[in-house]
Amino acid sequence: MPILTETFSLSSGHAIPKIGFGTWQIPEGAEAYDAVAEALRVGYRHIDSALAYGNERSVGRAIRDSGVPREEVYITTKLPAEIKDAKGAREAFETSAANLDLGVVDLWLIHAPWPWQDMGSDHRAGNIEVWKVFEELHAAGRVRSIGVSNFDVEDLESLASGTEVTPHVNQIRWFIGNTQPETTAYCQDHAILVEGYSPLATGKLLEDDRLAGIAGKYGKSVAQLSIRYLLEKDVLPLPKSVTPERIAANAQLDFDLDTDDVAVLDQLSNAVD
Repeated sequence: MPILTETFSLSSGHAIPKIGFGTWQIPEGAEAYDAVAEALRVGYRHIDSALAYGNERSVGRAIRDSGVPREEVYITTKLPAEIKDAKGAREAFETSAANLDLGVVDLWLIHAPWPWQDMGSDHRAGNIEVWKVFEELHAAGRVRSIGVSNFDVEDLESLASGTEVTPHVNQIRWFIGNTQPETTAYCQDHAILVEGYSPLATGKLLEDDRLAGIAGKYGKSVAQLSIRYLLEKDVLPLPKSVTPERIAANAQLDFDLDTDDVAVLDQLSNAVD
């Protein structure tokens, strides 16, 4: 699957594989280990985790045991959303680095601009304080690239007002019907790569007959069509599965969508729940 060897270029100067394997909601232990091991076996070279997922140890062990050279695997993890102080950020990074046990972290993200239990609350000062730790660890070479997740334009502009390094990545919820056009355009105008999590809308897209009709033209599944759409928009998809057949199928994206079909999917963007 050649698409698994293709990369996007980050403003940090590093390359990132165009498809990532997501591990959200995959429990620590055999389930996370086996899923990551299978993803690596079929050719994924980009694994996305987070301290809050609770599965970093299994993710790191699967990578170490895979036989794939460390330099060929791109690993992302995230600072928990509720941590908004420098001391907490440094401690969390050391925890993640120890859990993964992979040396340098390729990408570290602020998981959200606010704690999950208080979404929308104002933590602009805390995000700036935390980001300065990100800049410090990036400058020290302990993290190759740094970024954010779930930040909108206002959050990004607030961060820029008190920091030096523009985030290299913004990981946001992104799928047909939820393309966050304002945030996406801002990021692409500021050389911030957009990563899209939940590219299948946690499965909701799979039952859409309109998408099934388009996918059928290419001999592909709705899942494959939906993930490919992100790549057509220069958004990095992060599909997730624990089923070996689906792990492989989600990366079978070596096809291009016709311009007319992309336009139809664009029009569906506000019509899919």
